[in-house]
Parts: sequence; structure tokens; C-alpha cells
Amino acid sequence: MNTEAYLEDLKNAPFYRGQITHVENIPARPAVYGVLEKPLHPDLSTGLKGMGLKNLYVHQAEAVNAARDDEHVTVVTATASGKTLCYNIPVLEAILNDRNARALYLFPTKALAQDQLGKLNDFGLFPTVRFAAYDGDTPQTERKILRKSAHIILTNPDMLHVGILPSHSYWSSFFSNLKYVVVDELHSYRGVFGAHVAFVMRRLRRICAYYGVSPRFLCCSATIANPDELTENLIGIKNPIVINQNGAPSGPRSFVFWNPPFIDNAQEERRSPHIESTSLFTDLVRHGIRNITFAKARKSAELILRYAREDFEHTDPHLLNKIRSYRSGYEKEERRAIENGLFNGSLIGVTATNALELGVDVGGLDATVLTGFPGTISSAWQQAGRAGRSENPSLSIMVAFNNPLDQFLMRHPEYFFGKPHECAVIDVDNPKILSQHLLCAASERVLIPADLIRFGKNSRQELDKLVLAGKLLLRGGKWYYLGDGHPAGDVNIRTASDGTYSIVDRERDNRVIGTIDIASASKTVHPGAIYLHQGETYLIENLNSSSLTAIARLADVNYYTEPREISFTSIAAVRSTASISQVSISFGNVVVTNQVVGYRQKRLYSDEVVSVEDLDLPEATFETEGFWITLPPEITVRIEGLNDLHGSIHAIEHAAIGMMPLLSICDRWDIGGVSNINHPDTALPTIFIYDAYPGGIGIAESTFPNVKELLNSAYEVIKECQCSAGCPSCIHSPKCGTSNVPLDKAGAIILLETILEK
Repeated sequence: MNTEAYLEDLKNAPFYRGQITHVENIPARPAVYGVLEKPLHPDLSTGLKGMGLKNLYVHQAEAVNAARDDEHVTVVTATASGKTLCYNIPVLEAILNDRNARALYLFPTKALAQDQLGKLNDFGLFPTVRFAAYDGDTPQTERKILRKSAHIILTNPDMLHVGILPSHSYWSSFFSNLKYVVVDELHSYRGVFGAHVAFVMRRLRRICAYYGVSPRFLCCSATIANPDELTENLIGIKNPIVINQNGAPSGPRSFVFWNPPFIDNAQEERRSPHIESTSLFTDLVRHGIRNITFAKARKSAELILRYAREDFEHTDPHLLNKIRSYRSGYEKEERRAIENGLFNGSLIGVTATNALELGVDVGGLDATVLTGFPGTISSAWQQAGRAGRSENPSLSIMVAFNNPLDQFLMRHPEYFFGKPHECAVIDVDNPKILSQHLLCAASERVLIPADLIRFGKNSRQELDKLVLAGKLLLRGGKWYYLGDGHPAGDVNIRTASDGTYSIVDRERDNRVIGTIDIASASKTVHPGAIYLHQGETYLIENLNSSSLTAIARLADVNYYTEPREISFTSIAAVRSTASISQVSISFGNVVVTNQVVGYRQKRLYSDEVVSVEDLDLPEATFETEGFWITLPPEITVRIEGLNDLHGSIHAIEHAAIGMMPLLSICDRWDIGGVSNINHPDTALPTIFIYDAYPGGIGIAESTFPNVKELLNSAYEVIKECQCSAGCPSCIHSPKCGTSNVPLDKAGAIILLETILEK
């Protein structure tokens, strides 16, 4: 596409009101090729030539050389750089040289595994090399055959956790010959999910050792700041070979920052980013420009598609079958159809969650639209990289939300384009998650003292707790599982919560239309909530905690819902302390009490709040990690009698949380906060910021050393905002349980200037 011409045409569109705030033109990059230390197996060389591949890029050659040298390898390069060959070549070569060799491929999603099956087929080596997907969709009748005959098993951590490791005796032949384990999309294993997968990897290596093998790990990741640390934490190995020189070519890219226009005279409220993305999505489709328009949530992806369909129904009905949405929760046949539609060009545009951020090959797209900063610079580039998968020009447009972080980036594009990629955070000492996987490991094979080193410093303490709880038996220095069946089935590795709610459609014989973890249920499927599923709108009528079900019915409404919450935090243990000027900063364990007290109904298109409803739901309490900022009288005296102290520290809390994704890989929804002008544990004004997951997931811990930088970013975003008394661009929070009351922008500025000695 001619991006320059399209952008000029876009400026003449009826919906354009000066939204383009910055255009970053990124030049094309030539290919850099590498050299293998020895020739490839003839059959493999023939397969590559059949795909039109004559030379390997430098990162591909380095990865193959390192794998041949029996090294653990992590390749960190951009989207569409050919990382798949970095592991397929050494794996296939090993199998061609030894037909007993086996490999296990792990992908975060089923879609990626299916995509990689196609790439293995392209080599033309089947049935000499046999490979298959093994996941929840694999028929029971085929599973035994695959365990015995497949050289390469493609699966996901969920199936490894709940289906393969607990039944490892059925896999004895496979494990006894396991040479390689491939972990693709390494950067996606962070937070709660990453902590779970880290322990699944330790269980895997433990079972491998039982069968007398020590497979090499071949990992691939999008660009992150700490690939060696992430590999070590996730896999439990030391000193992997990190390859980060990208030799793949790329075409020129234009990256546009798009800020929705103000809709009020006070210049505090902007047009909905979902409406802006809909306008861009429909305009791209009308121009025949193949694109993915990303949204942060399933609800948002469905809303943009709904808005686009309503537009095309009146103007371009022939385009209705050219657009779809894509997210988790769809049946596999529907997902495959959408992926194929993008690949073969029958679909021009797809609205999607980050389910399409990962490397499913959907062919050469021309453009991407990012509805809001996705939370990390790494994810933003990953989404943008879905376009321009050849050497042709491509376009990426990031539409800003009216929140502190997005508006900060709109004013400081140099921060985005000059900022290094973030670190990926995994908390491998999370006691709750560790305890669950120790139980799983004991059920797979009796635990012995040597295993404790593998599971980390807290393992003995957690084992003692499991013994006291009657779940394990300690005898002769070994720990035996006392339960029936396998506990892995009760551990959901996608969350730190125990158990899930089923969402059932009462009008269709109580058919299950979705599931959600317990921790999120009261926020998402409370009575009165709107739940979107596969383009259909459901109203939640009842949330039953005894049966773990949410009762839903189809509803035709013109609004969606957001929960209202209140929180209280108490200090359980202080683990570290620091100071900024006269201000004390502490890090440790905190106990958080949350309660959903109601919800807002927000009108479609305008996001106008049309109703605020109350709820009477029980409190939920959990322990997590956090840091807290305690302000002495010498600081707060600066605003005494002039400003609202509670509103001032509340504003600082909101702005700081909004800026935290710049320091750690996280989303603001992964973080909680609360402010108190006279906290019982400190007897002083205190701001708490904590991980919004039981046990903690490492976000607060990684941010704690950089609190001064965090407060400085919060100060800049508040100070530079043009509003008079605070707005969503600086101190308003979309998740505030008290509806952003009280807030005091001026007081927050004075306090931050005093703390930071501005």
C-alpha cells in the first residue's frame, strides 16, 4: 500500500478532526544472512529449497549452530523474522539422524499449534517425520497412537499440566527419547500464567530426569529487555544462549499516533476510542486494505465489529461478509475459518483481542489498528508487526484512550519510540502457586529432598503446610500424595484463583457459553452485568456461589456494564524500605479486601453513563504483594487549608497506577490501589499500590526500586495535562470504585513537587 497517499486521503475523511498527533516513519531493513557450521541433512535441505529458502538469516543460522552444540537457546527477534526455522531445522535434523528422537512443542494457544502444523507440513518430510497436535480437541481414539508414533507433539502448557504429566507412564517411550523442548512466544508467559508455567516446566524437567533424559530447550520470544532472566526463571535453566540480532528484512512502516478529538468545551472528554477505531477499521476495509484492528478486551472487539456492521448495513452491505471478530471463546472450526479468511484474502478486516497478537500466520496484512496502548511497548510492537509481513510498506495506527498513560504517549511519542522494551516479570516464589504444583508433582511421582532445589527456596515450608493439611504424607524423608486422582485438574494455570464459574444460557437448556475464574466472577458476571459472547449479548440474572454458575439470557440492550468496587488494604509484613526525600517507601505483604458494590450501565457508541446500580455482594479478601508511600506532616503541610488531602493522594495513586506499565510488563487492570489519609497501620496519609492477584505476581516488587521514576512520570502526566481540575487523561481512573471522588489535581501537583524536590 502507499501509506503516504492513504494518510493524506484519511485527512480528508468526514470523521477526521486533526486526530493525527505524530507519524513515525521507520525505514526498510535489508536482510543479513548467516552461515551454518556444517551442511544440513540432504532431506532437510531439499525441503527448504522446495519452500524457496536458499539462505538462512543470521539469527536462524546462529540458532541452528547453537542447538547442534547442545545448548539451550533463546531467540529474541521481531514479528515475522522467521523464528520458526530456528527450532524446526535443528529438531527435524535430529529426527532425520535418529528416528527414535522426540520433540515437544509448547505454544500458548491452540491456534498457534495448528498454525505450526502447517509449517512442518511445508518441509515435505511426512511420514518420515511424524507430527501432530495433542490438545483438548484431539479425539481420545487418536491419543494412544500419537503417544507411541509421533516424533513431534505440538501442545500447550495447559495440556502438558493436566493431561500429559499426570499420565507420564503412558508417555514413557516418548519421554525416554525426548531431545528437544520448544517453547514459542516466551514473552507471553508472564504474571500469573507465567508463574504457573514456570512450575509446569520444573515438573516436566523432573519427569524427564526420571526417564534419564535432559532435553535442550529452544525458546523464541518477541523483543523483551530480559530474555536470559526470563528463560532462567521460566525453564529453571542457567546461562541460555541468547540470540537477538535480527537478520530478516522488513519493508518501510509508518506508525501513527491518533488522539480522539475533544467533545466538550472544557476539553476534558474525548470521543470514544472504540468509535475512532471503528471509523478507521471501516475506512481501511472500504479501501480494500487488509487489516487487524486490535482491542483490549473481548467486549471491545465485539463492540467495534457491531458498530462496523451497523455502518456497512446502511452504506456498503456487500462488505458485511468481509469482516469478522476473533477472540478466545470461539469454537475451533470458527477460529480456523477466520484465520484462513485472513490468509486467503476472503476477509479484509478482523477485529481481535490479543489472541491474534501472537504469531499465527495470517498472510501479508497491510495495516493494523491498536485500540489503546496495549499495556507494554513489547505488545504494541507485536501487534503492529502483524502488518507488513513481507517487504512491502505497512501502516500501524495507535488510537489513544483518555487515560494518563495513553495521553502521556500522545504528548511524548519519543518515549515510545526511544524506550527499551520492558522486562517480563515472573514470581517463581509465589507460595500459593508453588503449593498447588508441589501437590501435582507429588501425585506424579513421590517427592524427595533433591526435588526441593528444583522448586525453590519456599518449597520445604509449603510442603510442611501440605502435610499439616493432610494432603501429603511425610515418611522416610519423602512426601507422598494422599488424595484420589490427579490434583492437576483442579489447578487452572491461567489464573491464581481456585475454581471457575460456568456461564449458562437458561433459555437454551442451560448450555454452557463460557467460563470465568472465581476472582473475576463478581466483577464480570454479577447480577445485571452484560456478557458478550460470539456476537450475542447476554444479561446475567443470577450469580450462584454454591453451584459456581452464572445464569444468563439473551438480551437486546443499548448499553454495556462496568463494575464499581471498594477496597481496603492492611499491612501484613514489611520486607524492604526506602525513602525519597522525607517520604518513606515500603514493600511487603498486604491484605486486600475488595467488594463489588454496584455497576454502571454505559451507552453504546457514546460511553455515556446512563445508570448507576447498587449490588449487595460478599467481600473478598486475599493476601498479595505491594508497596506503600507514607507522607509525613512535613510534606502534607504544604497543602493544608488549601487543598483536599484525600483527593490529592487519591489523584497521585491513580496517576501512578496509570504509568506503571511503562516500568513493568503489566496492564493497569493487573494493579490495585487505595489511599487513606490516616491509615490504621501507619497513622499517616498512605498510598498503597499492589498486585491485584492472590500471592502477588512480581509487578509491585519489580516497580519498588523505581518508585521515584514512577512518581516523576505521574507528576509529568498531571502537570502537562491541559485540564483545569483533573480528567481521564491524568488522574481519573476507569476502575475507581468511588467514581473518581474525591480528586484534587492541584494538591497532587504540590505534593509531588515537594516529594521530588521540583
